[in-house]
Amino acid sequence: MYGGHITDNWDRRTNETYLEMIIRPEIMTQMQLTLQPGFKSPDPAKFERDQYAAYIEDKLPVEQPAMFGLHPNAEIGYLTTLGETIFSTILSVSGASASGGGADSGVKGIIAAFLKELPGDFNMFDIQLRIEEKTPYMIVAIQECEKMNALLGEIRFSLTELDQGLDGALNITDKMEVLQVSLEINVLPPAWVENTNPTKKTLQEWFVELLLRVAQLVEWTDNIETPPVLWISALFNPMSYLTAIMQVTARAENLPLDDICLKTEVKNSFVVEEFPTFAAKGAYVTGFFLEGAGWEMGRGDEQGYLVDMQLKELHPVVPIIHVTAIKRELK
Repeated sequence: MYGGHITDNWDRRTNETYLEMIIRPEIMTQMQLTLQPGFKSPDPAKFERDQYAAYIEDKLPVEQPAMFGLHPNAEIGYLTTLGETIFSTILSVSGASASGGGADSGVKGIIAAFLKELPGDFNMFDIQLRIEEKTPYMIVAIQECEKMNALLGEIRFSLTELDQGLDGALNITDKMEVLQVSLEINVLPPAWVENTNPTKKTLQEWFVELLLRVAQLVEWTDNIETPPVLWISALFNPMSYLTAIMQVTARAENLPLDDICLKTEVKNSFVVEEFPTFAAKGAYVTGFFLEGAGWEMGRGDEQGYLVDMQLKELHPVVPIIHVTAIKRELK
Protein backbone atom coordinates (compact mmCIF):
# COMPACT_ATOMS: atom_id res chain seq x y z
CA MET A 1 0.00 0.00 0.00
CA TYR A 2 2.84 2.40 0.84
CA GLY A 3 5.45 0.80 -1.38
CA GLY A 4 7.37 -0.59 1.60
CA HIS A 5 7.65 -3.72 3.67
CA ILE A 6 6.90 -4.93 7.16
CA THR A 7 10.05 -3.92 9.03
CA ASP A 8 9.19 -4.45 12.71
CA ASN A 9 6.58 -5.89 15.07
CA TRP A 10 4.54 -2.68 15.02
CA ASP A 11 4.15 -2.91 11.22
CA ARG A 12 3.19 -6.56 11.54
CA ARG A 13 0.66 -5.80 14.28
CA THR A 14 -0.94 -3.03 12.22
CA ASN A 15 -1.22 -5.14 9.09
CA GLU A 16 -2.55 -8.17 10.96
CA THR A 17 -5.24 -5.95 12.48
CA TYR A 18 -6.27 -4.68 9.03
CA LEU A 19 -6.43 -8.24 7.71
CA GLU A 20 -8.44 -9.57 10.67
CA MET A 21 -10.86 -6.65 11.05
CA ILE A 22 -11.34 -5.28 7.53
CA ILE A 23 -10.07 -7.61 4.79
CA ARG A 24 -12.79 -10.22 5.40
CA PRO A 25 -15.15 -12.18 3.11
CA GLU A 26 -18.11 -10.14 4.34
CA ILE A 27 -16.98 -7.08 2.38
CA MET A 28 -17.59 -9.03 -0.85
CA THR A 29 -21.09 -10.15 0.09
CA GLN A 30 -24.39 -8.37 0.46
CA MET A 31 -24.01 -8.56 4.25
CA GLN A 32 -22.13 -5.24 4.04
CA LEU A 33 -19.51 -5.33 6.78
CA THR A 34 -19.66 -2.44 9.29
CA LEU A 35 -16.27 -0.78 8.95
CA GLN A 36 -17.03 1.87 11.56
CA PRO A 37 -20.13 3.16 13.36
CA GLY A 38 -22.46 4.48 10.67
CA PHE A 39 -20.35 3.26 7.75
CA LYS A 40 -20.88 -0.10 6.02
CA SER A 41 -18.96 -1.46 3.09
CA PRO A 42 -20.73 -0.83 -0.24
CA ASP A 43 -22.86 -3.58 -1.80
CA PRO A 44 -20.43 -5.31 -4.22
CA ALA A 45 -23.33 -6.37 -6.45
CA LYS A 46 -23.85 -2.73 -7.39
CA PHE A 47 -20.22 -1.69 -7.75
CA GLU A 48 -17.57 -2.12 -10.40
CA ARG A 49 -14.08 -0.68 -10.29
CA ASP A 50 -15.11 2.76 -11.54
CA GLN A 51 -17.94 2.97 -9.01
CA TYR A 52 -15.56 2.03 -6.20
CA ALA A 53 -13.09 4.70 -7.29
CA ALA A 54 -15.85 7.33 -7.40
CA TYR A 55 -17.16 6.23 -4.00
CA ILE A 56 -13.71 6.53 -2.43
CA GLU A 57 -13.29 10.02 -3.85
CA ASP A 58 -16.74 11.38 -3.00
CA LYS A 59 -18.51 9.43 -0.28
CA LEU A 60 -15.99 8.15 2.25
CA PRO A 61 -16.85 9.44 5.75
CA VAL A 62 -14.73 12.10 7.38
CA GLU A 63 -11.82 10.60 9.30
CA GLN A 64 -12.50 10.42 13.01
CA PRO A 65 -11.02 8.48 15.94
CA ALA A 66 -13.87 5.93 15.97
CA MET A 67 -12.85 4.87 12.46
CA PHE A 68 -9.56 3.60 13.88
CA GLY A 69 -10.96 2.27 17.14
CA LEU A 70 -9.66 5.24 19.11
CA HIS A 71 -11.21 7.43 21.81
CA PRO A 72 -12.35 10.96 20.77
CA ASN A 73 -9.59 12.31 23.04
CA ALA A 74 -7.05 10.97 20.55
CA GLU A 75 -8.15 13.60 18.03
CA ILE A 76 -8.12 16.34 20.68
CA GLY A 77 -4.57 15.38 21.67
CA TYR A 78 -3.44 15.24 18.04
CA LEU A 79 -4.93 18.63 17.16
CA THR A 80 -3.56 20.20 20.34
CA THR A 81 -0.06 18.93 19.58
CA LEU A 82 -0.37 20.06 15.97
CA GLY A 83 -1.46 23.56 17.00
CA GLU A 84 1.35 23.88 19.55
CA THR A 85 3.89 22.73 16.98
CA ILE A 86 2.68 25.23 14.37
CA PHE A 87 2.72 28.19 16.75
CA SER A 88 6.07 27.24 18.30
CA THR A 89 7.54 27.02 14.80
CA ILE A 90 6.14 30.45 13.91
CA LEU A 91 7.58 31.91 17.11
CA SER A 92 10.96 30.29 16.62
CA VAL A 93 11.40 31.68 13.11
CA SER A 94 9.85 35.12 13.57
CA GLY A 95 9.29 35.95 17.24
CA ALA A 96 12.74 37.12 18.24
CA SER A 97 13.71 38.81 14.98
CA ALA A 98 10.39 40.65 14.77
CA SER A 99 10.57 42.02 18.29
CA GLY A 100 12.49 45.10 17.22
CA GLY A 101 14.38 47.45 19.48
CA GLY A 102 12.11 46.85 22.48
CA ALA A 103 13.15 43.23 22.76
CA ASP A 104 16.10 43.95 25.06
CA SER A 105 13.98 45.80 27.61
CA GLY A 106 11.41 42.98 27.63
CA VAL A 107 14.09 40.35 28.14
CA LYS A 108 15.72 42.37 30.91
CA GLY A 109 12.37 42.48 32.70
CA ILE A 110 12.10 38.69 32.48
CA ILE A 111 15.68 38.33 33.73
CA ALA A 112 15.02 40.62 36.68
CA ALA A 113 11.84 38.75 37.61
CA PHE A 114 13.54 35.34 37.43
CA LEU A 115 16.59 36.43 39.42
CA LYS A 116 14.36 38.01 42.08
CA GLU A 117 12.35 34.81 42.59
CA LEU A 118 15.20 32.36 42.12
CA PRO A 119 16.00 30.63 45.44
CA GLY A 120 19.50 30.42 46.81
CA ASP A 121 21.64 27.29 46.68
CA PHE A 122 21.33 24.57 49.28
CA ASN A 123 24.11 24.55 51.87
CA MET A 124 25.24 20.96 51.40
CA PHE A 125 27.79 21.11 54.23
CA ASP A 126 25.15 22.25 56.72
CA ILE A 127 22.60 19.68 55.51
CA GLN A 128 25.00 16.76 55.80
CA LEU A 129 26.18 18.02 59.20
CA ARG A 130 22.62 17.95 60.57
CA ILE A 131 21.81 14.47 59.23
CA GLU A 132 22.48 12.05 62.06
CA GLU A 133 21.76 8.92 60.04
CA LYS A 134 22.06 8.74 56.27
CA THR A 135 19.00 6.64 55.55
CA PRO A 136 18.22 5.77 51.92
CA TYR A 137 15.58 8.53 51.92
CA MET A 138 18.02 11.18 53.13
CA ILE A 139 20.61 10.07 50.58
CA VAL A 140 18.00 10.72 47.89
CA ALA A 141 17.42 14.18 49.40
CA ILE A 142 21.16 14.94 49.31
CA GLN A 143 21.45 13.84 45.68
CA GLU A 144 18.41 15.90 44.69
CA CYS A 145 19.77 19.00 46.42
CA GLU A 146 23.11 18.64 44.64
CA LYS A 147 21.37 18.40 41.27
CA MET A 148 19.13 21.32 42.14
CA ASN A 149 22.19 23.40 43.04
CA ALA A 150 23.66 22.64 39.61
CA LEU A 151 20.43 23.73 37.91
CA LEU A 152 20.01 26.88 40.01
CA GLY A 153 23.66 27.76 39.42
CA GLU A 154 23.29 27.43 35.65
CA ILE A 155 20.12 29.55 35.66
CA ARG A 156 21.67 32.27 37.83
CA PHE A 157 24.95 32.38 35.90
CA SER A 158 23.37 32.41 32.43
CA LEU A 159 20.79 35.07 33.33
CA THR A 160 23.41 37.31 34.95
CA GLU A 161 25.75 36.85 31.99
CA LEU A 162 22.99 37.76 29.51
CA ASP A 163 21.99 40.78 31.60
CA GLN A 164 25.56 42.06 31.50
CA GLY A 165 25.73 41.37 27.78
CA LEU A 166 22.59 43.42 27.14
CA ASP A 167 24.14 46.25 29.21
CA GLY A 168 27.24 46.14 27.04
CA ALA A 169 29.55 44.90 29.79
CA LEU A 170 30.14 41.60 27.97
CA ASN A 171 30.21 40.51 24.35
CA ILE A 172 27.05 38.65 23.29
CA THR A 173 27.92 35.01 22.57
CA ASP A 174 25.93 32.42 20.62
CA LYS A 175 24.84 30.80 23.89
CA MET A 176 23.58 34.14 25.20
CA GLU A 177 21.65 34.77 21.98
CA VAL A 178 19.97 31.37 22.27
CA LEU A 179 19.00 32.19 25.86
CA GLN A 180 17.63 35.59 24.83
CA VAL A 181 15.46 34.04 22.10
CA SER A 182 14.21 31.37 24.51
CA LEU A 183 13.16 34.02 27.03
CA GLU A 184 11.37 36.00 24.33
CA ILE A 185 9.32 33.06 23.00
CA ASN A 186 8.73 31.44 26.42
CA VAL A 187 10.53 28.13 25.87
CA LEU A 188 13.03 26.38 28.10
CA PRO A 189 16.63 27.28 27.12
CA PRO A 190 18.71 24.31 25.93
CA ALA A 191 21.39 24.92 28.59
CA TRP A 192 18.74 24.60 31.32
CA VAL A 193 17.22 21.50 29.73
CA GLU A 194 20.58 19.75 30.09
CA ASN A 195 20.33 20.14 33.87
CA THR A 196 16.71 19.16 34.43
CA ASN A 197 14.04 16.61 33.58
CA PRO A 198 12.56 16.46 30.08
CA THR A 199 9.44 18.63 29.93
CA LYS A 200 6.89 20.02 27.47
CA LYS A 201 5.91 22.94 29.69
CA THR A 202 6.43 26.53 28.69
CA LEU A 203 9.25 28.42 30.39
CA GLN A 204 6.93 30.33 32.73
CA GLU A 205 5.03 27.16 33.74
CA TRP A 206 8.28 25.30 34.28
CA PHE A 207 9.73 28.08 36.43
CA VAL A 208 6.66 28.14 38.71
CA GLU A 209 6.98 24.38 39.08
CA LEU A 210 10.70 24.75 39.78
CA LEU A 211 9.94 26.96 42.79
CA LEU A 212 7.56 24.29 44.13
CA ARG A 213 10.20 21.60 43.62
CA VAL A 214 12.70 23.67 45.59
CA ALA A 215 10.11 24.22 48.34
CA GLN A 216 9.69 20.45 48.74
CA LEU A 217 13.44 19.97 49.04
CA VAL A 218 13.63 22.81 51.58
CA GLU A 219 10.95 21.14 53.71
CA TRP A 220 12.75 17.81 53.36
CA THR A 221 16.18 19.12 54.40
CA ASP A 222 15.12 21.71 56.99
CA ASN A 223 13.26 19.11 59.02
CA ILE A 224 15.70 16.29 58.13
CA GLU A 225 12.53 14.28 57.64
CA THR A 226 11.01 12.93 54.44
CA PRO A 227 7.60 14.47 53.63
CA PRO A 228 4.69 12.12 54.50
CA VAL A 229 3.49 12.33 50.88
CA LEU A 230 6.26 12.95 48.38
CA TRP A 231 5.70 14.68 45.04
CA ILE A 232 7.77 12.09 43.22
CA SER A 233 7.58 13.59 39.74
CA ALA A 234 9.32 16.69 41.11
CA LEU A 235 12.52 14.69 41.62
CA PHE A 236 15.35 14.64 39.10
CA ASN A 237 15.55 10.87 39.56
CA PRO A 238 12.16 9.52 40.74
CA MET A 239 13.37 5.92 40.49
CA SER A 240 15.94 6.59 43.22
CA TYR A 241 13.11 7.17 45.73
CA LEU A 242 11.42 3.90 44.75
CA THR A 243 14.77 2.15 45.16
CA ALA A 244 15.09 3.72 48.61
CA ILE A 245 11.75 2.16 49.59
CA MET A 246 13.10 -1.25 48.64
CA GLN A 247 16.40 -0.63 50.45
CA VAL A 248 14.63 0.36 53.70
CA THR A 249 12.42 -2.75 53.52
CA ALA A 250 15.37 -5.02 52.72
CA ARG A 251 17.27 -3.75 55.76
CA ALA A 252 14.25 -3.96 58.08
CA GLU A 253 13.35 -7.51 57.05
CA ASN A 254 16.90 -8.71 56.41
CA LEU A 255 16.18 -9.63 52.79
CA PRO A 256 18.44 -9.45 49.74
CA LEU A 257 17.55 -6.44 47.60
CA ASP A 258 17.22 -8.67 44.52
CA ASP A 259 14.49 -10.73 46.24
CA ILE A 260 11.99 -7.89 46.66
CA CYS A 261 9.83 -5.86 44.32
CA LEU A 262 7.45 -2.94 44.53
CA LYS A 263 3.72 -3.13 45.20
CA THR A 264 1.36 -0.18 44.74
CA GLU A 265 -2.02 0.57 46.27
CA VAL A 266 -3.93 3.56 44.91
CA LYS A 267 -5.68 5.38 47.74
CA ASN A 268 -9.07 7.06 47.41
CA SER A 269 -7.79 10.58 47.97
CA PHE A 270 -5.98 13.40 46.25
CA VAL A 271 -5.59 15.39 49.49
CA VAL A 272 -2.06 15.32 50.91
CA GLU A 273 -3.29 16.59 54.30
CA GLU A 274 -5.20 13.34 54.82
CA PHE A 275 -1.84 11.58 55.25
CA PRO A 276 -0.15 13.65 57.98
CA THR A 277 2.40 11.00 58.99
CA PHE A 278 4.88 8.90 57.07
CA ALA A 279 3.65 5.42 56.15
CA ALA A 280 4.44 2.64 58.63
CA LYS A 281 5.67 0.56 55.69
CA GLY A 282 6.75 1.92 52.34
CA ALA A 283 5.85 5.50 51.44
CA TYR A 284 3.06 7.63 50.00
CA VAL A 285 3.74 9.31 46.66
CA THR A 286 1.84 11.60 44.32
CA GLY A 287 2.47 13.17 40.94
CA PHE A 288 1.34 10.43 38.55
CA PHE A 289 -0.90 10.91 35.51
CA LEU A 290 -2.70 8.54 33.16
CA GLU A 291 -2.67 8.58 29.38
CA GLY A 292 -5.22 6.65 27.34
CA ALA A 293 -7.33 5.75 30.38
CA GLY A 294 -9.26 7.23 33.29
CA TRP A 295 -9.55 6.37 36.97
CA GLU A 296 -12.70 5.56 38.92
CA MET A 297 -12.43 6.04 42.66
CA GLY A 298 -13.13 2.98 44.77
CA ARG A 299 -15.64 2.62 47.57
CA GLY A 300 -14.48 2.24 51.13
CA ASP A 301 -11.13 0.44 51.18
CA GLU A 302 -11.24 -0.49 47.48
CA GLN A 303 -8.45 1.14 45.52
CA GLY A 304 -10.42 2.03 42.40
CA TYR A 305 -10.29 0.93 38.79
CA LEU A 306 -8.88 1.82 35.40
CA VAL A 307 -11.75 2.92 33.13
CA ASP A 308 -12.22 4.46 29.70
CA MET A 309 -11.12 8.06 29.32
CA GLN A 310 -13.53 10.89 29.99
CA LEU A 311 -14.05 13.26 27.09
CA LYS A 312 -11.57 16.18 27.14
CA GLU A 313 -9.61 14.72 30.09
CA LEU A 314 -6.38 13.84 28.31
CA HIS A 315 -4.14 13.26 31.33
CA PRO A 316 -6.21 12.60 34.48
CA VAL A 317 -4.37 12.77 37.79
CA VAL A 318 -3.85 9.53 39.71
CA PRO A 319 -4.75 9.66 43.43
CA ILE A 320 -2.09 9.31 46.11
CA ILE A 321 -0.33 5.95 45.88
CA HIS A 322 1.00 3.83 48.73
CA VAL A 323 4.18 2.13 47.51
CA THR A 324 5.53 -0.81 49.50
CA ALA A 325 8.23 -3.39 48.90
CA ILE A 326 7.36 -7.11 49.17
CA LYS A 327 9.25 -10.34 48.76
CA ARG A 328 9.27 -11.49 45.18
CA GLU A 329 7.37 -14.74 44.60
CA LEU A 330 9.43 -17.02 42.39
CA LYS A 331 7.49 -19.36 40.10
